Amino acid sequence: MHWCPRFHEAYGALGGTLEYAAFEAVFKRSDAALAALPGIRTLGFRATIEAQARALAGLLPRGGAVDPESLAERLHADSVATIERNRPVLGRLAARFRLAVVSNFTGNLEPCLEELHLRALFGAVLDSGVLGFAKPDERIFLRALSCLGARAPDAWMVGDNPDADLRPAQHLGMRTAWVAPPARPGPSDFAPTRRIARLPELEAVLG
Repeated sequence: MHWCPRFHEAYGALGGTLEYAAFEAVFKRSDAALAALPGIRTLGFRATIEAQARALAGLLPRGGAVDPESLAERLHADSVATIERNRPVLGRLAARFRLAVVSNFTGNLEPCLEELHLRALFGAVLDSGVLGFAKPDERIFLRALSCLGARAPDAWMVGDNPDADLRPAQHLGMRTAWVAPPARPGPSDFAPTRRIARLPELEAVLG
């Protein structure tokens, strides 16, 4: 699930009343505020969630606001639970393959991964906020391949966004694994190499 629907789910659980479409417009503004935050590149994972929750709370209409500390706490707890559930999978993959993270982020992906004790699993971390170009720009995928010393036909791109993650990678000759719930409609103009519902299924795909 993307960050915006996750924030909206937590927001609703805390009594927030905005419908998703209105919330999404506010969330995009909070994304921009977070990226422009002084010192953003030094923030770890928990501090980043707290900063976004505060930015979001300041932008929500008064009648639809919720406590930013409660919002951040809920998001952080859910995120850490997801990470811990998938940590063994990532560990096993890292023992067999060279891994990279390719992310549209705010320039502080490295400290976030360090805080979560995930950085050591990845041979390269490509953060759009540091590089100055973002997915679906093919340069970010080419940089990842270069950092890993890998050829496109030998690499897989695993992602949840067909437009940003999969289409550009597949155009470069990479194989792709789309992580999506079974009910989500697929892209109409191309077919990912494989489709999986949960990250642990990737191990069987890679053999």
